[in-house]
Parts: sequence; structure tokens; C-alpha cells
Amino acid sequence: MTDTRAEASPTLPDGRPVPHLTGDERAMLESWLDFHRATLELKCAGLDDAQVRVAAAEPSSLTLLGLVQHLAEVERNWFQRVAGGVAVAPVFEDATGYSLDPARGLDAALGIWRREIARGRELCAGLPLDHIGRVAEGPVPGMEVSLRWVLIHMIEEYARHNGHADLLRERIDGVTGA
Repeated sequence: MTDTRAEASPTLPDGRPVPHLTGDERAMLESWLDFHRATLELKCAGLDDAQVRVAAAEPSSLTLLGLVQHLAEVERNWFQRVAGGVAVAPVFEDATGYSLDPARGLDAALGIWRREIARGRELCAGLPLDHIGRVAEGPVPGMEVSLRWVLIHMIEEYARHNGHADLLRERIDGVTGA
């Protein structure tokens, strides 16, 4: 994957990049994924470690910190394990990222998440959208997927979890939107 953020593109008033609305398929897919990544980060902005640990949408135990950690794991799985074919251990001890370590706060989790994004970009930069990877584990081990499918799936994954993040953030401090 190339880093489409480096291209001169407009940003929204909240600082998120405006996804490409025309042009190359890959640039569009990557820019939409970057938009959703930036949305997750925005949902956590201005909150302290205690706030991002609040499971604010009962009865769920989901937290913003858990979402950041989970998406770090998702980044590693789809871009490194599946698309890149690299055998790497889970990022976190529970392999989902949802469990909270009392010693790991938001800054540490965001740093890990950003490193996973950077590593995935590096591994996929030279791969064509038709590159085939293989799902290593889960409900469909061995299934072949294209890098195009991985990018579309990741956009869907972030969009779904950003909806969760919206609800959590509103319940924590009333902030809505974006």
C-alpha cells in the first residue's frame, strides 16, 4: 500500500483527510481507509486514560481503548499475516486486543496501532490489488483473498467500529459527530 496521506489533499475542519472522490482505484481505497483511521483517532482525542477505559454502552464491555487495541490487531492480521504472508504473533496477549492491561494507556495503544499501520503499508506498498493472500486462521482458514478485498474489508471494519466509537464517545462526554 502506498501512503496516500503524503499527497496534497484537502482536510476537513477537524483535521481528517478528505477521501479521494475520483481517480485511481487503489488511491481511493487507501484514502477511504485513512479517513476511517483518522476518525478512530479523532474519537479518542482529548480523552484521558480513565475515560478511554469506560465501558459506556452497557451491557457491552467495549471501550475506546479496547477498540484501538483491537484495530491494531486487525491491521496486523489482514496486512501482515494475510496479505503479506508473514507469520507474526498477536499484538496483544488475548489476540483480540479487547482486554485492557492496567499498565498500557491510550498513548501507548495509539503508538502500537500506528506502528501496525506503518508496517502494513510497508509490506503492501509494492503489491497489486489483485495480489492473493491466504487467511491463516479463524472461521475460514486457507481462504484466498485479494489485497483489494482486504482493503474493502478494512474500510468496513473501521466503519463498523467507528460507529461503536461514536456511541462510546457520546456516552463518555457528550461529544457527537465525525
